[in-house]
This record gives sequence, structure tokens and C-alpha cells, in this order.
Amino acid sequence: MSVRPSPLLANADDRDAPLNQLDASGISDTVRSGQTSCNRVAEHFLRRIDVHEPCVQAFAAFDPQGVRAQANGLAQEGHQGLLAGVPVGIKDIFDSADLPTQFYSPLYAGHQPSRDAHVVTLLRQAGALIMGKTHTTEFAYMHTGPTRNPHNLAHTPGSSSAGSAAGMAAGFFALALGTQTAGSLLKPAAYCGLHAFKPSLGLVSLEGVKPLAQSFDTVGWYGRSVRDLERVARVLIPGFTVVTGEHRPLRLGLCRPPHGEQVEPSVADTLQAAIAQLRAAGHQVEEVQLPASFAGVLDDHALINDCEGARSLAKEFHAQREQLSDALLAMFERARATTWEQESAAKARLSRLAPQLARHCQSFDAMLGVSCGRVAPAGLASTGPSDFIKFWGAFGWPQLNLPLNRAEGLLPIGLQLSSEFRSDRQLLWVAHQVAATLTNTPAAPNLETRPV
Repeated sequence: MSVRPSPLLANADDRDAPLNQLDASGISDTVRSGQTSCNRVAEHFLRRIDVHEPCVQAFAAFDPQGVRAQANGLAQEGHQGLLAGVPVGIKDIFDSADLPTQFYSPLYAGHQPSRDAHVVTLLRQAGALIMGKTHTTEFAYMHTGPTRNPHNLAHTPGSSSAGSAAGMAAGFFALALGTQTAGSLLKPAAYCGLHAFKPSLGLVSLEGVKPLAQSFDTVGWYGRSVRDLERVARVLIPGFTVVTGEHRPLRLGLCRPPHGEQVEPSVADTLQAAIAQLRAAGHQVEEVQLPASFAGVLDDHALINDCEGARSLAKEFHAQREQLSDALLAMFERARATTWEQESAAKARLSRLAPQLARHCQSFDAMLGVSCGRVAPAGLASTGPSDFIKFWGAFGWPQLNLPLNRAEGLLPIGLQLSSEFRSDRQLLWVAHQVAATLTNTPAAPNLETRPV
């Protein structure tokens, strides 16, 4: 399967031409085989950051000398891990012992954890090169940071994993960690034209990750290809193995959740073109209509999110509420107005609906649809709705974004795939076949080099 070079890398120095064509798996393989060095990989990505970071503003914390020191250490070890020499961006809600973790909040300015989050440790053990901490929204909720979309600097890159997504799209690293509570991983992937994977709830350790809503919080990641997503899963999910075997025609369900956001005509047209390609390749795509009993899923998700978020951040609220954003204070107000009985009823409804959803979808290899109903909105204050993502996340299902083919100059659109709880291996197997069928080559951004 061909690999799409990371956006902007086509403009890189000629001496890095081989690196420009590689996904993270390819970079690791060339490092492990001795065809290139960790130091050369590090310098290549550091040059990208030096040129384009003033525009994109992906990093909350970045230490180029620290990156070089890591690369030297990996080179001396001759590391043979699955991610040997692969540059990774880390969302700034993961603890890190060598860089501050600040949650985009003045309450934690300069906060330095004493150790890495568990998943950061696993990445290091696999040979990854931690490039820096990437901007998030305040406590991974709503109040947005300074990061811009590399495809158009006047547009948002998405919600709380925006720094990781924009840094990937700008070519600052080959993998990136994010999280998702509502739409925080897949929405930035859709807006920035990336591959992204959010596993089933509970499969990846959240130790050392700032919590928001434990019913939905999930670690996820960005890559340059489906095989990158799969490789990271092998590192971060204990006992995870990949599905092997012959490809066969897929049966995919096209499902639009009740009362979801509206789909813009350009997004709908791009989705229909992808469906036509899949059908032409022999795959079945059938529409699925969910009953009215699912109409309240998004409201229940929001209610639970607010209540659990208010409990998670109660310490910050009581200590210095004047330093919290209006968006976060509004969440506390909604939570205060919600009774214990209302929250319990919302959780009970989702629990009752979960097996019904599984029955509606069990005859399909995966469910298919757009990740977002619109392209990235202009401006940085609002990131737009994430209803199509949030619906499946309410049930803890694994979700995956694939970038769809777009003409040069157009903002990206993402195709979402989801499947039943703990069917993560099957979803990645399906994604391989879907990506191989679709053109899957979104146009690279024409990023300006001047700060905005």
C-alpha cells in the first residue's frame, strides 16, 4: 500500500528526500536497519519546526537540545524498538518528566511532573523520540489555544488535540499522542487531513493523564498511515496483535446518528465519491437507520461530560476559579444544575442502548460516515460540532479517521470508521482495505513561512 508523505515534507531539503516518502513505520525500519540515523531524523524534523512553527504554533513546550540529546542516546544504544527513532508529539495533558505539563491553564504555568505518564514511558521504551508537548485546550475542554490549521492559517485545526494534529500536518513529527472525550482526536484529524485511531474505552492506560470525564476519556494517536496506527497500538495496548489474512469484500454500514449536525454539500459530495469508489471495488455499503430511541444520546453524553468534568476539576475550581475560562465556568454551572438522579438516568440510558446499537450493527464489518459535517471553520475561537464522533464515543466504540482525497487548496474532509466495543483489531483490518481502495491522498497545505 502506498504511503502519503506528510504535508509540507515535499518541500524539504533534498538531502532528506528518502525521509520525505516514509511513514513512521518506514522511518523506524530504516533506523533499525542502519540506513539512516536517529540524529539525521531528528535534524530533519527540527528544521521543519524551525521554519514553520512560528506560523502553526503547535508546541506548548519544545527543547531542541533535549531532542538532540535523546537522539544521541538512541543512536548510542542502537535501539531496535518498534518506534526506533520515530519523532512523536505529546499532547500537553500527558505528564512528562523532561518538559512541563501545563494543560493550557495559568494555574499550571511551569508545572513540572516528576515522571512520565505510562504511555509516554511505553513510547520511550519502544525507541520514540519525544519532540515536545503540543498545545491543547484548557484542561482538554473548550477554551482554545493558539494553534492554527496548516492547510489554512485562518482556520481552526480542531479541538483539544489540535496541537498534535497541526504539528503532524505541518511535518513536525511522524506520530502524535492525543485524547478524546467528545471529538477531540478525530475532529482535528478530519480538519488537518490525518490518519487517527481512538481505541475502545479502557484499552490504553490513562495513568499520568489529566482526567476530564472518565466515562469517555480515551488515549488516541495520529499517524501517516493505517500501519502506523496499528504499530502504535502494538506498543500501547498490552497483548495487542494485528489481524492477518486475505482481504475480502467488506460490508459497511452507512449510518447518520439521529439529530446530528448538518452535513455541508461539499462534505456530502466527497463522502458519496468515496462510497462510489468502495462499491466499484466490490465492497457493499448499505444505509442503516437507527430508531428514535437513540435521539437523546448526544444530550446524555453532554450531561455526563459536564458532571464528570466538574468533579475532575473541582480542586481547580475551588482554588482559583477566577483563572478559569468562561467556557469552563459554564460547565460547572450546568453540572451544579444537574441532579444526581438526572446524571444516573443518563448513564442508565446509554447502558441500555449499548447492546441495541451492537445488534443494529453486528452484521457489518464496520460503520462508515463522515467524521465532521463541515470543513474546519474560519477563526480559532470555535472548533465546530463533533456530533458524528461523539455519538459512537458515547458507547466506548473504537473509531478511526481516514483523510479523503481533496483538490489542492481545499480544506480536508475525514472519513470515520467505527466498530463494536473491543473490535479494535477488526477495525484496523477494515481500515487497511478501505484506505487501499480510496485514493487517500489529500492535498498538502501550502503553508506560509511568515508568522501570522
